[in-house]
Amino acid sequence: MKAVGYKTAGQLNRDDALIDIEIEKPTPTGRDLLVCVQAVSVNPVDCKIRQNRPPEGDEYAILGWDAVGEVVDTGDDTSMFKVGDAVWYAGAINRPGTNSEYHLVDERIVGRRPNSVTAAEAASLPLTALTAYEMLFDRLRVTDPVPGAAPAVVIIGGSGGVGSIAIQLLRARTDLTVIATASRPETQNWVKELGAHHVIDHSKPLTPQIEALGIGQPGYVFSTTHTHQYIEQIAEFIVPQGRFGLIDDPETLNIMPFKVKAVSTHWELMFTRSLFETADITRQHDILSEVADLLDAGKIRSTATETLGKIDAKTLKRAHGILESNTAKGKLVLEGF
Repeated sequence: MKAVGYKTAGQLNRDDALIDIEIEKPTPTGRDLLVCVQAVSVNPVDCKIRQNRPPEGDEYAILGWDAVGEVVDTGDDTSMFKVGDAVWYAGAINRPGTNSEYHLVDERIVGRRPNSVTAAEAASLPLTALTAYEMLFDRLRVTDPVPGAAPAVVIIGGSGGVGSIAIQLLRARTDLTVIATASRPETQNWVKELGAHHVIDHSKPLTPQIEALGIGQPGYVFSTTHTHQYIEQIAEFIVPQGRFGLIDDPETLNIMPFKVKAVSTHWELMFTRSLFETADITRQHDILSEVADLLDAGKIRSTATETLGKIDAKTLKRAHGILESNTAKGKLVLEGF
């Protein structure tokens, strides 16, 4: 089967940074599904792993986690899906990725594909929707009010893949005020379209902009990028006993400014449940099913902003380059082999 992989970790400006390969079609066992991949999207984690994690042994490393496809075979212990089912999922970071014609995935982290959008449009959402949902509702518990806080969530980096769906999930599932940051006119317009009540510029001091809104101190802050640059400002404007969460990878993070306000800190990694096969691993199946319902009901929309082309090395290298430039808005998707 066709796939895209690499044998040497490193920068993108090499001929072998990503290459087209042929590998054997896998066979499902246990609770695995074999999925014929129809569309994928590209996430920052793809770039990070390509840059820093060499493959094991003499095998190719295959990236990609978001996928939309059809179940073509099942392991002996599966019970949640059958051959012919249309599915979507974000995969597991400790297994081969979805940049391949056929892919094995544990059924417990798979959801039914939404019916109202194309495969490419659907492929934009699994990883970011799971990340945003888990952070907002499992980690920050935004439906549990913080005493004395403005019922508001600040999303730092609102126009990226995670921010784009976080705004929508908050609007669809809560009455909280959504304050998103964006610095360019096109990204500011994007987050407004997605439902942000207020948009502030993260290239300027945040505290005065939030104070100028006149709503009080927000109870929740969700930082999706460059957290180390904003940590002291967050400590200024968040309410005492507020809740703060992040998903990026700062080399160092000094949360001492949070101590005086007793701000709780939460790190979200969407892969934790699958990596450790936690007791609640099927929570991801449930979340994806709920997100599909929200999409089909018209309460949220796809965050795909561009379908770049077929799933091959050339197109994936282009996608990685766009992500590494930090200019992406929404999600980049690829469809078909």
